[in-house]
Amino acid sequence: MAWFYLIIGGMIEIAWALGLKFSDGFTKPVVSVITVLLIVTSFYFFAQAMKRIPVGTAYAIFTGIGAAGTAVVGFMFLGEDVSFLKIFFILLLLTCLIGLKLSSKPKEENA
Repeated sequence: MAWFYLIIGGMIEIAWALGLKFSDGFTKPVVSVITVLLIVTSFYFFAQAMKRIPVGTAYAIFTGIGAAGTAVVGFMFLGEDVSFLKIFFILLLLTCLIGLKLSSKPKEENA
């Protein structure tokens, strides 16, 4: 369940990163409130994941999902420049995230 929480938190991070862009420096009240709610929700899921996943692994994967996802959304929907190198490094980042997942062991729960 911890990995599910981490992935959900990372996906919500993509949404709040876009919200930051569209809030226009927090000058648009509705978008700003939604963005803050997304930030809180994202960090809630991240905190839940860290109960079982080591902090270094959790943080790297959380931010990696957000960074890669936000870049891909920018390419696909916001007209941001796409290049072979950008795609290559996003794929490299995702490969590293998968490697972290495969090499990490969950924390033991204290009873």
